[in-house]
Amino acid sequence: MGAQADFTDIPAFQVQAAGEQRVPFVFNSPHSGRYYPPRFLAMSRLDAASIRRSEDCYVDELFAAAASLGAPLLVANFPRAYLDVNREPWELDPRMFREPVPSFANVRSPRVAGGLGTVPKLVGEGLDIYAARLPLAEALSRIEHIYKPYHACLAGLLERTRATFGYAVLIDCHSMPANVRVGDGSVRPDFIIGDRFGSSAARALTDHAVSLLSARGYAVACNKPYAGGFITEHYGRPADRLHALQIEINRGLYMNERTLERSSGFEALAADLAAFMRALTSIPDPYFLAMPLAAE
Repeated sequence: MGAQADFTDIPAFQVQAAGEQRVPFVFNSPHSGRYYPPRFLAMSRLDAASIRRSEDCYVDELFAAAASLGAPLLVANFPRAYLDVNREPWELDPRMFREPVPSFANVRSPRVAGGLGTVPKLVGEGLDIYAARLPLAEALSRIEHIYKPYHACLAGLLERTRATFGYAVLIDCHSMPANVRVGDGSVRPDFIIGDRFGSSAARALTDHAVSLLSARGYAVACNKPYAGGFITEHYGRPADRLHALQIEINRGLYMNERTLERSSGFEALAADLAAFMRALTSIPDPYFLAMPLAAE
């Protein structure tokens, strides 16, 4: 028994696409998975509602129009509480496991210290997921059978996109709590665009994304407090014509954070995001290929 057995009735992840890829963009929703395997739930001390507090609820649905625009959308079905692919592959907390973790594991990262490693210890509100230590084989199985194939799929999508179009743009899609504030604390942003402070994407791309959302009346911040996680940092290599942006959406725009139900704003936001994606993916090739690096 292990990760393979957990995903026999439903794939651990899937690519949503509509025919031939027509634009040099790849969209990714790594934290919206909401299939909680029975075996995993049996390990957890949390109820079926509490364990969903780390989930980027419905983000995959909000960006579903990507496929109709000719861009693949990679969607995780496994939940973030089960496995976080927006981490290094071996960010493991040794206190979670019965046996010693591998010597090469990153046991001292800030994310591990916060209980949010590759195999998380906590859900978003600081609740312990497990009642007892796990066998190390459990983490190894999730990494080998889900984490590595997921990243192989994402890397393959980006490489094929770059080979076809000459460059590739990854849009990593997330949501954030409604109470996030920026600046002096007086601004509650609707979106935060992260480009690792200019290192993961050409600055003109970041500015364009910000301006498109701002033009639709949204309050948009950049890099603080979310500059982009492992995925943005790992895949964003502008010098290699691989650009990556992270987008965080305020959950208050589209859902009730207490009940996890979609709100009346869901459809309007989805329509705005479809228009945003259409405009973003319509950047002419010469314009984008000529973009200087952010550091220049």
